[in-house]
Amino acid sequence: MNPTGEAHLATFWEEIADLEHTLRYVDAGGYRTRVLEFTGAGPGAQTVVLANGTSGHVEAWTRNVRAFAEAGFRVVGYDYPGHGYTSPADHPLEIRDYEEHLLALLDALELERVHLAGESLGGWLALKFAPKHPERLHTVILSAPGGRVIDGPRLDKTQSVSAQAVSEPTFDNVKKRLQVVIHDPAKITDELVRVRQAIYARDGFSMANVTALREPDVRWRNRVTDEDFAAMPVPALLVWTDHEPSGDEAEGERLCGLLPDGEYLLIRDAAHWPQWEGAAEFNAAAVAFLEKHAYGKDGR
Repeated sequence: MNPTGEAHLATFWEEIADLEHTLRYVDAGGYRTRVLEFTGAGPGAQTVVLANGTSGHVEAWTRNVRAFAEAGFRVVGYDYPGHGYTSPADHPLEIRDYEEHLLALLDALELERVHLAGESLGGWLALKFAPKHPERLHTVILSAPGGRVIDGPRLDKTQSVSAQAVSEPTFDNVKKRLQVVIHDPAKITDELVRVRQAIYARDGFSMANVTALREPDVRWRNRVTDEDFAAMPVPALLVWTDHEPSGDEAEGERLCGLLPDGEYLLIRDAAHWPQWEGAAEFNAAAVAFLEKHAYGKDGR
């Protein structure tokens, strides 16, 4: 236990040190893409691909990779163009860019069909990618998916703290940026802050390019609608929270009800990173969902 009484939150290295893994860079659509793979699963194991939120990176899944790997899945985490340690983007990124990059990554890694777990922007990506490429997916996990049009003040708050975190990437400024997505400040580890500090301070990092989807006109033409949820062609697990900034618990249940084959998980005492703040509950539900669909009629 730490001095606040909270259980110890392991560092990324503590979580993965004894798991067979590789960290490498591959060319995906012209971007030098950082890829972290957990490769200890046996022959024929299905793959879970982890997709991050806006300005995120593979470390956002620190508390989840072990659960997926120990359940027998190959796990692939990656950084989007302009994000993490993938090469910078030279233009404002829209959903089409993320879709094309994901498709190129799957091809580069020779992954014919995967389970796609996306948080925030990653969920937005999954909702748009799946109907266009259903043959590439077994299932999706939508962890507090973004993309719906919500009121301006909530977006403005995110924009302002993000801009300050990049222009002055001090420990305190970056932590304030993380407090937008994590409800309990005690669950923001120093490691997470320092990793993001280093990323924001990289040469060529452009918050304008990676947050273009927050601009009203760009967001509108890329927006997620009820029809997108209803068009999901594969089984989906929707994970929501009781402090989700984009909608209350009733909204989460409503969105899940739109999914043709959807399951719902509500994480309490969490905001926009349920996979982090409610890791134990998230992991148990996510693994059960994946195992249910992994090798059945929809998983062959």
